[in-house]
Amino acid sequence: MLRQQRVVIENVSPQLQGGAFFIKRVVGEKITVYADVLADGHDVVEAEILFKHENDREPQTIRMAHLGQDVFNASFSVTKQGFYEYQIRGWVDHALNWQHGIEAKLKDGQYVRSELLDGVQYVKFLLKKASKKMDPYLKKTIRLFQDEDKYEAAVQEATSEKLHRLFLDFPQRSLANKSHLLQVYVDRKKANFSTWYEFFPRSASPEPHKHGTFRDCNRLLPRIADMGFDVLYFPPIHPIGEVNRKGKNNAVEAQEGDSGVPWAIGSRYGGHKAVHPELGTEKDFKALVGQAKEMGIEVAMDLAFQAAPDHPYITEHPEWFRQRPDGTIQYAENPPKKYQDIVNFYFESKAYKELWAELLSITLHWVHCGVRIFRVDNPHTKPYYFWNWLMMQVKKEHPDVLFLAEAFSRPKVMQQLAKQGFSQSYTYFTWRVRKHELIEYMVELTQSEMKEYFRPNFWPNTPDINPYHLQGANDAMHLIRYALAATLSGNLGIYGPVFEYMVTDAMPGKEEYLNSEKYEIRHWDWSAENKLTYLISQINAVRKEHASLQQTNNIQFCAVENENLIAFYKWSDDRTDETLLVISLDPHHTQIGHVQLPMSQLGIHHGEAVQLFDMISNNSYIWNSEWNYVELSPNLPFHLFHIRK
Repeated sequence: MLRQQRVVIENVSPQLQGGAFFIKRVVGEKITVYADVLADGHDVVEAEILFKHENDREPQTIRMAHLGQDVFNASFSVTKQGFYEYQIRGWVDHALNWQHGIEAKLKDGQYVRSELLDGVQYVKFLLKKASKKMDPYLKKTIRLFQDEDKYEAAVQEATSEKLHRLFLDFPQRSLANKSHLLQVYVDRKKANFSTWYEFFPRSASPEPHKHGTFRDCNRLLPRIADMGFDVLYFPPIHPIGEVNRKGKNNAVEAQEGDSGVPWAIGSRYGGHKAVHPELGTEKDFKALVGQAKEMGIEVAMDLAFQAAPDHPYITEHPEWFRQRPDGTIQYAENPPKKYQDIVNFYFESKAYKELWAELLSITLHWVHCGVRIFRVDNPHTKPYYFWNWLMMQVKKEHPDVLFLAEAFSRPKVMQQLAKQGFSQSYTYFTWRVRKHELIEYMVELTQSEMKEYFRPNFWPNTPDINPYHLQGANDAMHLIRYALAATLSGNLGIYGPVFEYMVTDAMPGKEEYLNSEKYEIRHWDWSAENKLTYLISQINAVRKEHASLQQTNNIQFCAVENENLIAFYKWSDDRTDETLLVISLDPHHTQIGHVQLPMSQLGIHHGEAVQLFDMISNNSYIWNSEWNYVELSPNLPFHLFHIRK
């Protein structure tokens, strides 16, 4: 069916692949939308954003500003969790075009008697739309336009700001056109800002050679809270398979007493909805979740959709697993790695609907136990569309639930998982060490399309990854890596206590821990304190106090004349909080250089002084030039400045 149109709307941003995926925000953030809106000829074109929350009946509108060259923009705020939809509406505004034409002709000295009569139709339209209290003014204006003896008064009213404002507030929207609908998903603020601490609950016992319990974990909550962490993440807490159980250091055959790998889920004691009997009961776990919440900590749970060979599902639902011609089930592999103690679900099974439903029920089971954050193990080995379905099903009733994608894979694979709805994502930060690597990676994360949907979570280490630069590293290197993670990204995490205790012994030639907790219970002196525990606590406290550090995207790198020094400026959305970070990348030697202040960003001129307060050392500095001297030693290899103008 033919429809008369004149207005073209294109290049709407932000959007992902023409709206195939939604962008992401957190509650309270603004979305600034740009679009090219144009029409044939020289008529005045206007545009607006229509937006609404999924539970609202009618959209709200915000008029867009014309930036020139047919580019329009405007911003709207998201105040509730869940989906919002937005689109652009553009139209030829004949009333504004009429007013603009009269102004142009008057400047040229033309007589506009006929134009005044033409304007009557636009004022009559206002009579239908404006409030009744405007009727006297509008009727008077119509009479003026029709009265030949009051030409000068009519001209004055035709070009008045009052009439112009009414035309803006009550547009006719002639031949209006709309862009296609776009979506944004709004999470709670923790999606942008979180500080994770991971440890194995079975290693929480104060007694050597004894399996830890959830009650032992309760005892450690004050330590975690005092260090400033607000998410406590546990590896899987389910029964561990006994068939093909791994031994210490990934030995193919376990010895008597070996505890096995927590990710090999399922045994005669139950599966994904059960708790490892030596950790305690589900009631104990719920109590831990509740006690942690009282201390400002959320317990994050590992969602690992795989099974041990003796998982109850193997016999109860053999159709969920792929059998080889000899009737056996192939164990999991990621060549050259072999996981003899794990078998994968078969997502191409004809019974996939039943499998999906069961995996959703597992997730909801733990949601009903109080869990609101999941770290998802190896999501890139399951169908992307499965994850989208599962997460959207969960969020329908529980929008607070967040999902962290543990996927160290190809860039487009990690990006696809984020597009499908993961709230946060593991990153390549673990391996970005040099200055140019860090800058290039941050520019990609914060200045490309990724900023709209990929929320990075920076981990200096994990139970699976003992990076080469931390193996045998001193406290300065550990501080450098933590300070970088904590200030570059709004989300970060560490696997402890091996990180803060600098336990870095490695398997020869591999980025893996020697005597890894993945394969055995370790005993720790959880009361021990050192320089790292103190400074990590200080950095975390600063993060909680400064909005500029509670996000990732507002960042600008500063020039510094030393490849071993990296400097960057961060700011809150409203510019009420600004910080400057200068970090040495050298854990062994003192480094000096000159840092260039971002003068224009700070809104300061040459000669104006800026006070910088180091929030770790409590020292203050006055910088009154563009280039300023810094000196950092391994003893404290970073400045974490609060900018006070």
